[in-house]
Amino acid sequence: MTRLGDIVEKVRSKNAGPFWMTVDIFCGSPEAYARVVALPTAHIASLFQTDQQLIRRFDIPNLNVVKFSFPRPQVQGSIHDRDMHGASFGALLAEMDVPG
Repeated sequence: MTRLGDIVEKVRSKNAGPFWMTVDIFCGSPEAYARVVALPTAHIASLFQTDQQLIRRFDIPNLNVVKFSFPRPQVQGSIHDRDMHGASFGALLAEMDVPG
């Protein structure tokens, strides 16, 4: 298996307000995009421990980008929030194995 971060140019996560998180996957090539776009949303939901129905997925072939938005597990800035900027979610996704 290959890690996602090894086949794409960049994986970035950030806040999309205090209640939502966005993860962007910049594939860099049509070949990498084809591999990433084949990933099931259910797999992403499992990785981020969220309900698949709550994930908003955006496949943008003209830019070779796949984007996922989903509710933050904790409200930004709350006492239980361990990642104020949401950067760790991108790192987690970059470590995910992608089928060949």
